[in-house]
Amino acid sequence: METPDRDPQLWRLARQRAKFQSGLLTYLFVNAILWAVWAFTGRDSSPIPWPLWVSFFWGIGVVIRGLKAYGGLGWADRSEHEYEKLMRQQRNELR
Repeated sequence: METPDRDPQLWRLARQRAKFQSGLLTYLFVNAILWAVWAFTGRDSSPIPWPLWVSFFWGIGVVIRGLKAYGGLGWADRSEHEYEKLMRQQRNELR
C-alpha cells in the first residue's frame, strides 16, 4: 500500500507524538501495577514508598519526551529553524 506524499516534518512530529502517547500509557500502566504491589504487600517502615523512585525518575523522562513532542523542545526543529533563518538572511544579502 503506497502512502501519499507527506510533509517530512509533519510526519516526524506525528511519529514523535505517537511514541510519546505510547510511552505515557506504558508509564501509567506499569506505575499503577507497582503502586498496587506496594499497597497490597507489606508496607515497610520506610518514610518514602519505593515505587516513588520509579515514578519520579521515569516521569522526568516522560515529561521531557512530552515537551519534545508537544512543546517545541526538539533540537532538530531548532536546527531547521536556524538554517531557514540563515538562508533568508543570505538571500536578503544577495539582493
